[in-house]
Amino acid sequence: MPQDGVKLIAKNKKARFNYDLGDRFEAGLVLRGSEVKSLRMGKANLSDSYAKIKDGEGWLISCHISQYPFTHYDNHDPERPRKLLLHKRELRKLTGKLTEQGYSLIPTALYFKNGRAKVELALAKGKKLFDKRQDLKKRDQQREMERSFRRDD
Repeated sequence: MPQDGVKLIAKNKKARFNYDLGDRFEAGLVLRGSEVKSLRMGKANLSDSYAKIKDGEGWLISCHISQYPFTHYDNHDPERPRKLLLHKRELRKLTGKLTEQGYSLIPTALYFKNGRAKVELALAKGKKLFDKRQDLKKRDQQREMERSFRRDD
């Protein structure tokens, strides 16, 4: 994710633990006014969300954007599917990859870039339980090595 003119809203912390992340894509979002105001307040959650390609269009499913507290009428549904803005060649590439066994499209970050709401999507393959255990073991070993280096200094 680039850093110039970017304001991070939400990050999917569990994505790296639950999936092997591959290619990444940046997509725009079709949002309502109250959703944009909620995002500017940082009220979003990507934890259980995913994206899918349906009828040649990309959709972000079950991304929770809280209702804007100062809107009393015509407020949005927090869990509604939101359309993704992707180029046709990106949609074709994603459609081809998603038809392969085991691939999913997972949002990893939600941010504003030059005033526009963007979502970073990653092609991901689900990890098995033993893969997760192996990652935890590697991380613990790395921490232990770093501690021993600090004690030696």
